[in-house]
Amino acid sequence: MSGTAILLVDDHPVVREGYRRLLERQPGFRVAAEAETAAQAYEAYRRVRPDVVVMDLNLPGAGGLEALRHIRQWDARARILVFTMHDAAAYALKAFEAGAAGYVTKSSAPADLVRAVARVAAGGRALSDDIAREIAAERLAGRDGPLAELGTRETEILRLLAAGHTTEAIADALCLSPKTIQNYHSQIKAKLGARTDAQLVWLALGAGLVGEGTRPA
Repeated sequence: MSGTAILLVDDHPVVREGYRRLLERQPGFRVAAEAETAAQAYEAYRRVRPDVVVMDLNLPGAGGLEALRHIRQWDARARILVFTMHDAAAYALKAFEAGAAGYVTKSSAPADLVRAVARVAAGGRALSDDIAREIAAERLAGRDGPLAELGTRETEILRLLAAGHTTEAIADALCLSPKTIQNYHSQIKAKLGARTDAQLVWLALGAGLVGEGTRPA
């Protein structure tokens, strides 16, 4: 089939349905596959080889950053557009570091998503206005958030830790050993200068990795 083939990754079926209808109303766009987890996204990408992946970062288990990294490891030419509620500059920069070609927040107008998909499909980069302003403000202020010290996988592990997942659950989600996760845990604390897990949660909150509903005890 001709046209721009899209892989849509979001863990909410109703949300996927809405975005699928929006995208398929555009001439030349078709949603070739859908996925709701990082593992499904990777499998679907290998099966369908879409022109563009539209991916949320909030996925159960291993999140979108891990899915993004995994897909790009398999295919360095993969064109991935992050479409997420996360509007923190630090998180957007981590997504680009992992290989994203674009980053659009879900508070953007539907037309912004359509334009971003077209731009990414054409080989360009896309950034929603709110994220562009956040990144510019941080750069102008000369600020580097705490995530600047972390690699992509460390950022994902911090997100999972701050969301309350156990070492065993994180190890299972990322296909790593519990010992490896413990080592990452220690490295993250050292890099961020955090003495306790509660401090890690506050840092993750400040960086926009987890929502306000996550509070350390």
